[in-house]
Amino acid sequence: MRIALPRSVETIFIGGGTPGVLSPDELSELCEIVREKSGDEVKEWSVELAPNEVTPEKLGALKDGGVTRVSLGVQTFDAELLGEMGRRHPPEKALSAYDLIRDMGFKSVNLDLIFGAPGQTIEQWEGDLSRAVELSPDHISTYCLTFEEDTALYARLAKGELSIDLDREAAFYELAWEYLPSRGYGQYEVSNFARTGMESLHNLNTWRMNEWLGYGPSAASQFGGKRYRNVSNLEAWGHSLEENNASLVEDVEALSDRSLAHDSVLFGLRLNAGFDFAEIGRRFSVSSSAFDPLRLFFRRFEDEGLVERAGERYRLLDAGRILADAIASELPELATDV
Repeated sequence: MRIALPRSVETIFIGGGTPGVLSPDELSELCEIVREKSGDEVKEWSVELAPNEVTPEKLGALKDGGVTRVSLGVQTFDAELLGEMGRRHPPEKALSAYDLIRDMGFKSVNLDLIFGAPGQTIEQWEGDLSRAVELSPDHISTYCLTFEEDTALYARLAKGELSIDLDREAAFYELAWEYLPSRGYGQYEVSNFARTGMESLHNLNTWRMNEWLGYGPSAASQFGGKRYRNVSNLEAWGHSLEENNASLVEDVEALSDRSLAHDSVLFGLRLNAGFDFAEIGRRFSVSSSAFDPLRLFFRRFEDEGLVERAGERYRLLDAGRILADAIASELPELATDV
């Protein structure tokens, strides 16, 4: 699917976890192509890198190519936990990679941290948070470890060698929510913290249900009233490119204003600022009465101390944020306009 962009691109995010496997020349070429297609109004350009992929040459290619923000996949500063997660870099490599990124002068640096690894203690998690704050990045992302199929951790989980402890995960979440804001990192989303003014524009664009285009196998897009995903099979992707983009997308879903309004509430649950029914209604031309089932739904959580309401704006409190996924799974549909 070829798409003619009706306006300039505001944010770019090159991720997937592996951009750093490219050589400096390949990164330069990629940046040149992206810059040519994106226009000159890009406000934020992020690239994900693993510590063992960071070199001065690669960073130079990215900086010269227009990248403004680097997200470094530290995961943990604990050598034993890195082994449990199957990560290949030692803690000292993350530290030296961070120094190289800072020395290169990127506008913003994010550190990705993971909690919930097998055997990880709350003290180890606090140690990771403390070490991250000592480095003084602009942004910190904290994610709970997920067990992906076809991984060693998933195999151990399937065999019963590991188990998921939801109370333990909640304790990790709550520690980050308390620790990082007290050190100058404001929480603006369930998993994301930033110095004032350094929030990820790209992430906010997604959570606020704006439009985005995904390139590459399995990448998702929301654009032109549709949501779709690119084919995930790498061989099929390559074949489609050879056939001049014969068919690169699948799972196409048409989006109505009502579905976008509903999803704006769904995604808004993740944001500390929450969501506003009046703003969403104006944006998507949805009547105020259409939100009545959702108002009734959230009233129950207000009474339980999980949700805070100010006029038409609702936001989850910490006790509710722990249950965000469960609350989202029960979110009712909008009422039909009469």
